[in-house]
Amino acid sequence: MHTKIFSAATIGVQAYSVEVEVDLSFGLLNFMIVGLADTAIKESRQRIATALKNCGVKLPERKITINLAPADLKKEGTLFDLPIALGILHASGTLELTEQFIHETIVIGELSLDGAIRSVRGVLPIAADAARLGRKRIIVPKENISEASLIPNIEVIGVSSLLELVAHLRNEQIIQAAPNSYDTVVAHNKSTVDYADVVGQNQAKRTMQIAAAGGHNVLFIGSPGSGKTMLAQRIISILPPMTFNEVLQTSKIYSVCGKLSENNLVTNRPFRAPHHTISQVGLVGGGSFPQPGEISLAHNGILFLDELAEFKKSTLEVLRQPLEERSITVSRAQYSVVFPAHFMLIAALNPCPCGYLGDSRKQCSCTPQQIAKYLDKLSGPFLDRIDLQVSVPSIDFETLTHAHKNAQGNISSAQLYAGVMKARARQDARFGKPGMYNANLSSDMIQSTCVLEHAAEELVKKAFERLHLSMRGYHKLLKVARTIADIEDCDIISVAHLQEAIMYRSLDQTFERRG
Repeated sequence: MHTKIFSAATIGVQAYSVEVEVDLSFGLLNFMIVGLADTAIKESRQRIATALKNCGVKLPERKITINLAPADLKKEGTLFDLPIALGILHASGTLELTEQFIHETIVIGELSLDGAIRSVRGVLPIAADAARLGRKRIIVPKENISEASLIPNIEVIGVSSLLELVAHLRNEQIIQAAPNSYDTVVAHNKSTVDYADVVGQNQAKRTMQIAAAGGHNVLFIGSPGSGKTMLAQRIISILPPMTFNEVLQTSKIYSVCGKLSENNLVTNRPFRAPHHTISQVGLVGGGSFPQPGEISLAHNGILFLDELAEFKKSTLEVLRQPLEERSITVSRAQYSVVFPAHFMLIAALNPCPCGYLGDSRKQCSCTPQQIAKYLDKLSGPFLDRIDLQVSVPSIDFETLTHAHKNAQGNISSAQLYAGVMKARARQDARFGKPGMYNANLSSDMIQSTCVLEHAAEELVKKAFERLHLSMRGYHKLLKVARTIADIEDCDIISVAHLQEAIMYRSLDQTFERRG
């Protein structure tokens, strides 16, 4: 007898329909799985046979052939265990399923040897694409209910064992569909840190306010212990809460990676801080079955690269395209996968190998050749994609003492957050949709959005010539000035706004352009 059960597979963060075809025929007893399956799927023969036996079901004494169609689509993971088992039960006559139920339902889940159903990866993108695939119902492991029920207008059935599912399908023990939870998701930024913890560094804090308000990339340069890492870690405390769509997009990525724990959607903006020894694949994604990298795990959040000059130059250069496109394309011989990568880059580095070039407290011991080699990893095109370049000076004892005596005068996250939300509100009204920031402005939108007063037009002309700005650098200068004006609740960019934006391009003179 021949039958089929519908399941799905994910490539990138998109789901594709997979037909689990089951054929029982006379011949030598055999259990074959075909259809471009990986090792985990082929090993499911032993899991399924043992699970059925321990549930009181003997495999039919037939030649069992399982085909995962389409056969040219690569498939991986353990999520096909449950649909294969259901297909065998239906084909052998042990379980009766209607054609309507089969065509309306996606089945996914891993079987343990005792028949329990374990959680699998990629449930959220499969549930999100179920309607597009023509399905109205999805059967998932009980542990994956929270992510599947995030999608409206999809019936979600969560099961904990094969016996429980069979009883449900026989109407012996009805499992109630899980209520949709999309309207109960509350996004927030649970941050236990505050910019008030950072002594001094008011200029750097102002930089972080501008970055958070407009979605701009930041580069901090300063001596060890000046507070660069503390400044970066606290930006989460001044970013707006995620929208529902941002929660959905980010949770999809974590679901595909298997990093979405039970009842724990990504409702806080991600903060990813990979070590400088990370590989290119680990940073941008890839592999034989492409998986998201750190830049995709930082989607709608922050990617923090500490000790920037310690990263391999080739690793940093692969960031150039995603910083512009807000996505990364991983190409393989037969297909390409696009992972979202809309993140804010915050980077920090020392000015030289010893870390004390230009420090007033300690003399630098590096030679010019050592400094040149150290900074050579930062190419001109890479630096050109960073909007705000800021020097973070060391804190002297007088500033430290004054901060301890006058703690209330230290700028806090709450103070910075007010300006961020004011600027974000103006951007939402200007662009007509949340999630569109000044940093995302295309070149054709800049002319209508970044309106300068006459004196500011003269100033930007001089800055373009003296700083030897590229067109990208020129556009980023205008975008930063637009954000500063938004914080100040101004429609027109003034000279003061532009002067402050120019100040954040001063390191262009320190790092001589290359490439």
